[in-house]
Amino acid sequence: MLYLWIKAGHVVALIAWMAAMLYLPRLFVYHAALPAGSAQGETFKVMERRLAKAIMLPAMIATWILGLTLAVMSGAYTQGWFHAKLALVLAMSGIHGWLSRMVKDFAADRNARAPGFYRVINEVPTLLMIGIVILAVVKPF
Repeated sequence: MLYLWIKAGHVVALIAWMAAMLYLPRLFVYHAALPAGSAQGETFKVMERRLAKAIMLPAMIATWILGLTLAVMSGAYTQGWFHAKLALVLAMSGIHGWLSRMVKDFAADRNARAPGFYRVINEVPTLLMIGIVILAVVKPF
């Protein structure tokens, strides 16, 4: 029964993490279109910081802790699908770090990228998530 509660917590944390990972680049799209120092830009800075610090980071930490707990409890860490999933989760964590760096760049008015860049970047977490879910559910190898 404990395993199922941990699994439920893992799924909830993952949903929160992915929601933030998908929403933050969308905020960047709109923020990048504004002049530095504008009132709207200042509002976006607050939204981005809060999303990254209060939702995205805790959700990622919970996802990792609960996921690794599940892997140990189930013995999944010995299976090939889990190794592939872990590689994609590491990539997702790298994107998380990169997005966090962009929050700092926007906060310091150092963004040098156009809104279109962030539209493309917004798709990367989606593609990684699709791969992760397929590996976790289908376990193809």
